[in-house]
Amino acid sequence: MRFMLFTLALLSFSLFASNKEDKQAVIEAAKSYIVSQHQAKPELMEKALHPELAKRTHWQQKDGSEFIMQTSFDTMLKVAKNYNKNGDKFGDNPKVEIEVLALDKRIASVKLTADDWIDYMHLVKNDKNQWQIINVLWQYHDIKKHSY
Repeated sequence: MRFMLFTLALLSFSLFASNKEDKQAVIEAAKSYIVSQHQAKPELMEKALHPELAKRTHWQQKDGSEFIMQTSFDTMLKVAKNYNKNGDKFGDNPKVEIEVLALDKRIASVKLTADDWIDYMHLVKNDKNQWQIINVLWQYHDIKKHSY
């Protein structure tokens, strides 16, 4: 009986330690995603994103018609390289709030709140044990910005 309790305690500790490490890695992936845009570092973005990334948001054209705007892995690398290359898109202390909503073995869900927008992200743990963002659904805080 003592051996069984000891084994269960070790297993629980091992799962907790692993979950804690995974949670930190998930947070780091989300942080790399936003910091890559703050500091114009596409290498951080590349590390954070899964090559099959699908990033989407709701958008409205001038004529009032609506569509889902999609952004790819390659486009996000360009965003990281160019969006803030002049250092004028974010304040001195950009807002970065990362909340891990769920984490289960090889999948996770995260909410990232930045200065101008919110990203809901899904992450996967790849075969190299790296957490990467595979899906992003986002919107501006001011939804009026979701138009051309």
